[in-house]
Amino acid sequence: MKMTVCKRTSFDAAHYLPNYPGKCANMHGHHWEVELGVSGEVDSETGMVVDFVRLSDFLKEKVVDRFDHTLVNDVIENPTAENIAGRIKLSWDLWRDENCLAVELNFIRVWETPDSYAELRA
Repeated sequence: MKMTVCKRTSFDAAHYLPNYPGKCANMHGHHWEVELGVSGEVDSETGMVVDFVRLSDFLKEKVVDRFDHTLVNDVIENPTAENIAGRIKLSWDLWRDENCLAVELNFIRVWETPDSYAELRA
């Protein structure tokens, strides 16, 4: 049986949008939320698609440790929610392969505010 599982994390960071003609061109901060959704077959022995701990490890190592309490512009040239989602996907692809996970990426959501997010669908 195929199923999707999701894990969420958050970080606090500042950014500014150099190519934006409004207030967001000025440095400001957000409490960012990132959701990762993956799918695969439920293992008959473990009853899981993937251990949530594995997803937590990825999110800590490749999202929180990389972005928390930073100026995101120092990590990504034009740090829109869309571009952050794209960078996380590149990290996921490498990390999944290195860790031999047999799951497919469904989506990455990067919440910039409580009511606004960018979603990358794989």
